[in-house]
Amino acid sequence: MATLNLPVSEIIRSRDTSSVEDGEPKKKSREDWRKAKELEEARKAGTAPAAVDEEGKDINPHIPQYISSAPWYFGAKGPTLKHQRPQPEREKQFNRLDEWYKRGVDTSKVVTKFRKGACENCGAMTHKRKDCMERPRKVGARFTGAQIAPDEFMQPELAVDYDGKRDRWNGYDPSEHKAIIEEYQKIEEAKRELKAEKLKSGEVEDEAVTEEVGQSADDEDKYVDEVDMPGTKVDSKQRITVRNLRIREDTAKYLRNLDPNSAYYDPKTRSMRDNPYKNTGDKEADVDYAGENFVRFTGDTTKHAAAQLFAWEAYEKGVDVHLLAEPTKLQMLQREYERRKEEFKGHVQESVLQCYGGEEHLQAPPKTLLLAQTEEYVEYSRYGKVIKGQEKQVIRSKYEEDVYMNNHSSVWGSFWHNGSWGYECCHSFVKNSYCTGEAGRAINTPDIATSSTSATGESSWAASRLAEAPSTSQQEIPSENIPTAKASKLNKHEESSSSSSSSSSSSSSSSEDDSEEERRKKKKKRKRMKKRAQKEKRKLKKKGKQDDPDDKLKKALKKEDQMQADADRLLATDERKRPYNSMYEAKAPTTEEMEAYLMKRKRDEDPMAQFM
Repeated sequence: MATLNLPVSEIIRSRDTSSVEDGEPKKKSREDWRKAKELEEARKAGTAPAAVDEEGKDINPHIPQYISSAPWYFGAKGPTLKHQRPQPEREKQFNRLDEWYKRGVDTSKVVTKFRKGACENCGAMTHKRKDCMERPRKVGARFTGAQIAPDEFMQPELAVDYDGKRDRWNGYDPSEHKAIIEEYQKIEEAKRELKAEKLKSGEVEDEAVTEEVGQSADDEDKYVDEVDMPGTKVDSKQRITVRNLRIREDTAKYLRNLDPNSAYYDPKTRSMRDNPYKNTGDKEADVDYAGENFVRFTGDTTKHAAAQLFAWEAYEKGVDVHLLAEPTKLQMLQREYERRKEEFKGHVQESVLQCYGGEEHLQAPPKTLLLAQTEEYVEYSRYGKVIKGQEKQVIRSKYEEDVYMNNHSSVWGSFWHNGSWGYECCHSFVKNSYCTGEAGRAINTPDIATSSTSATGESSWAASRLAEAPSTSQQEIPSENIPTAKASKLNKHEESSSSSSSSSSSSSSSSEDDSEEERRKKKKKRKRMKKRAQKEKRKLKKKGKQDDPDDKLKKALKKEDQMQADADRLLATDERKRPYNSMYEAKAPTTEEMEAYLMKRKRDEDPMAQFM
C-alpha cells in the first residue's frame, strides 16, 4: 500500500483550503483504514486493479511499503515509484560516439609573424621549444620569422562512458574506408572501359568474353568444391565457405601451459603473443606453437616488412607502386635499387682508393681471424640463444652533455668539503666562477693541500731510506719514529749525497783516488744520519711520547663517554632542531675504539643492566 508522506507546507496549505468549521485537515477514520487495507489485499490477490502512477504505469502491489512510499521532501501528489528510479538531474552526461579528439594541426589559420610565447623552434603557440617534435632548426622561427608551423588543435575534455572507453572503433573516420571503396570502383570502371574498347575494335569477340567470364565462374566453383578442410561448411548454392569458431583438432592456446605465470592469453582477441613453452625447457623446434611473436619476427615476415618500407619510401619519392597490388613490380624495383646502391658504393670506394691509395690494407683478413679472439663478450645458452651480449649503444639526448663552463674540467657538485659543494678541479665553492687550477686548490682548501704535501714528504723520505737499504748492512730506521721536519732535512742530505755521487761517478773516469775519497765521504754521512736518528729515537723514549696501549684505551673510553653524552643530548632535543651529521669524518675505528665501544655499550638482554 502506497501511503502519501506530505511535507509540512502541503499540510498547512490543505488546512487553509479546508472547511473553517474543522480548522484542520480531516483525519482518516477507522473505517477508512479498514477500506484501504482491504483494497491492498484485493490488489495483492488480483481481484482489484493495481495502482497507477502519474505516467499511467501499473505499480506492483507486492512491493513493500518502505519502497513504494515516497519521502516527504520528494513532493509526490499520488502513488509513484519515480523516487526509486535514476534522477535525470543527477545523471552524468557523457559525450556521443561521434565526438572524439581532433588529429593533426589547424591549417585554417596562416601565421606569417612570430608571436610572443610561441615555440622558438617552429613558431607554434600550442607548445614550447622543449616539447617541440619538429627537427631542430639551425636558426629558429623566433629569429627568422619564416615557415611558422600551424598550431595543434585544442583537444576537448571528453567524458566517455564504460562502453565508450572499450569501443575499438571509437574515433574511427569512415571517410578512410570510403576512399578505398572509391579506388576499387575506379579500377572496375577502367576494366569495363578497356573491355568495351576491345569489343569495339574487334580484337576480342563476344564469345571469347563470355567464355572468359564462364571459365572464371567455373574456377570459383571448383575452388569452393575443393575446400574440404576440417572446421568448414560449404554451401554449393550460394558458393560461400563458412568457418566455424575453431577446429576440433586444434589445441586451445590457453591449454598449452596451465602455469598462471606463463605466457599471457588475451581472451578478447584470442591471442597469445609470448611463447608458452619458454620456461619449460622445450626447444622451439620440438613444439608446434611458439606464440604470435615467433611468426611475426621469423621467416619471410622480415622481408615483407622491408618490402613495405621500400614501397612507402618509393611512394614518397613519386613512384606509384603498391606491395599488395603489384608485388612483382615492387620486387623488381627493390632489386634494381639494391644493385645500383652497391654499384655506387663500390664506385665511391674505388675513387677514394685511386686518389689516396691503401688498397693493400683492405685485402688483409679481419682482426678476429688474425688474433683468433675478440673483445666482444657474448654468452650463449645450450640452445644457442644469446643470454648476455654487447650492450646497446647509449642514446644521447638533444641536450648538451659534457660541456664545462669557464675553463673548468669538472662539473659543479663534484667536490664537497665542510658542508659546501664546489668544483673538483680548483676546489672553488662559488658557482659559475672561473677555474683557477692548482693555485685555487691551495687557496680554497689549504688544510687538504698541507696534508697532501706532508704525506708526500713522508713518502719521499721513506722511499729514500728504502733506496739506501741494500747498500748498508746496519738496521733500517722506521719512518713513523722520525718527525716530518727531520725527514725533510734527511731528504736534503739525500739530495746532496745523490748529487755528490753523480759528481764522483763523473770524476771516477779521470782518477781512482777521487772516487775512493767520495766513497769515504758517503759512508761518513750515512753513519752521521743514522746516529742522529738513533738519538731522536732515544729522546722520544725518555720523554715517554710513545703511546702505551693502556693510554690509548683510556683515551678511547673517554671519547666513547663523550659520544654517548652527545647522543643523549641530541635525543633529548627536538627532532626538527637536531644538526646534521655531514660534518663528521667517516673512517674505520681503531682496535682501541672498538674495545671501548664493546665495554661501554648497553646490553638490553642482561637482567642486571638496570641495576648498574
